[in-house]
Amino acid sequence: MNSDVMEARLREALEQVLIWVQSPAFLAQVGAVIAALILAPLLARFIRKGIFLFRDAPAEDAKLLPARQIIFKAGNFLRAVMLVGLLAIFAAILKAVPMLGQDWLVKLAQSLALVFLIYRAIKTFVADPLFQKLATWTLIPLGLIMVLGYGDDLSAFLSGTTVFKMGEADITLMSLIRLGIFGALFFWLGGISNTRGQAAIRGQESLDSGVREIVAKLFQIILFAVLTVLVLGAAGIPLSGLVVVFSAVALGIGFGLQPIAANFVSGLIILFDRSVRVGDFVVLPDGQEGFVEAINMRNTVVETTDGKDIMVPNTKFTEEAYENWTHKDPRQRYEVHFMVSYTTDLDALEDMLIPEVLKHPQVLREPEMPDLEFRSFGENGVNMAIEFWCEGVDDGPNKFTSDVNFIVWRTLRDNGVEIPFPQRVVHTK
Repeated sequence: MNSDVMEARLREALEQVLIWVQSPAFLAQVGAVIAALILAPLLARFIRKGIFLFRDAPAEDAKLLPARQIIFKAGNFLRAVMLVGLLAIFAAILKAVPMLGQDWLVKLAQSLALVFLIYRAIKTFVADPLFQKLATWTLIPLGLIMVLGYGDDLSAFLSGTTVFKMGEADITLMSLIRLGIFGALFFWLGGISNTRGQAAIRGQESLDSGVREIVAKLFQIILFAVLTVLVLGAAGIPLSGLVVVFSAVALGIGFGLQPIAANFVSGLIILFDRSVRVGDFVVLPDGQEGFVEAINMRNTVVETTDGKDIMVPNTKFTEEAYENWTHKDPRQRYEVHFMVSYTTDLDALEDMLIPEVLKHPQVLREPEMPDLEFRSFGENGVNMAIEFWCEGVDDGPNKFTSDVNFIVWRTLRDNGVEIPFPQRVVHTK
């Protein structure tokens, strides 16, 4: 092919493009795209000013705060949303007009706007990098398929591809996709509802603390059971399939989930028989001790007096022996030990020490008054002890004993009572 022929064909193609570009169908599409670009920010500004949910940031104490925060952040995408919507309307109008009948340019602009909108939404609302990538590589292609008009074909393919059977029902790719989408959405909302619901239940001061824990745990179980049913229904999986699911769970329990099931059942037993309640001070079989902070499905959280949390399997409280200092009565008996010399008038010690001990604001007179006891004859002096009762456990047992030890030391010092120390007599030959 010589250069003259190539030049002639190129000129012919260029003329055809010029005719096509100057056609009413193409110019109408360009006008629609320009109109959408102009109208989108105007509409977004009007909606933002007119609707307070988009205009004003929610206060920290606002009702439905998580939903309000999401709506407020979504206000940043109003322009992109308006652009995608306007382009979709213009594409439908152009397609409906017989003399125009083309919308490919508008669809291309709408696709670009949609990609931008989805990408910004993912970056704003999805914090985890892994989920950001998953959402980017699934939502953007899916959005493009829907905009370009292939949504029905994709839906038919997914609905017609059977993965496995659950009883008489076919579980298709569409069922699994719906299960993932609705499962993530419902259980995310369920997590928020569970947190707020349990906080509301535990805030009912008119109920006993044990009753509040039982009601809160029942609320959690019922909530997630209802969510499971809703997710299966939304995914198009028949509820008769729950029999298969429960059979698989039972098989899993038989093959290796016994500890999880045992801890779950033990947690329910603890809540209902109230052998351990939130706020109790317990001493575990291995000697660790602390306050019960929460009773969960699998474990009980025990916070030690130095601020550390111990995750104790619930079976520990149903199968092993442990000490619960505050199970029936918050009052506890404590002891402080000291030694005085053999030259001390022991008969005068009680009248000297007990009145001082009683001045401590947390030392009780019931069920017993503080008592001075003669314990034993020691190598260097007489071993004595004071027994006293206090209510509750304040930073562990050492809090009260430390206070009373100070009282004993100051009283003995002020009255000239000697506290002996080890002495040795050395004989020389």
